[in-house]
Amino acid sequence: MTSDTVNSVSTTAIRVAAAQVNTTVGDIDGNSQLIEKWIKLAQLQQAELIAFPELTITGYPPEDLVLYDNFIEANKIALRHIATKVKDIVALVGFVDSEDGKLFNSAAVLHQGKIVTTY
Repeated sequence: MTSDTVNSVSTTAIRVAAAQVNTTVGDIDGNSQLIEKWIKLAQLQQAELIAFPELTITGYPPEDLVLYDNFIEANKIALRHIATKVKDIVALVGFVDSEDGKLFNSAAVLHQGKIVTTY
């Protein structure tokens, strides 16, 4: 991060990477590999944050695939695996979350090998 003072207001700049990726609906493994590749590329470009589109892990739109519990669980397992690959960069990754039988188009914040939070 860099800091400057502009008109007596302190500002901090960060380098952000926007990953406009072409996912494949239902290909959780392939999409996960794509996400990991883009995270590495962003780190090489010294980005501090990389943001992925909604439902990047499952591909968009997953449609009736979200009706299968094993599909939802596989996308959560993939998210946990991707998190272990994230170190010094912050990654915002789209996935399908579920709670009490309800489905959510969610985003996870990943950093230092962990899922920091989900929205």
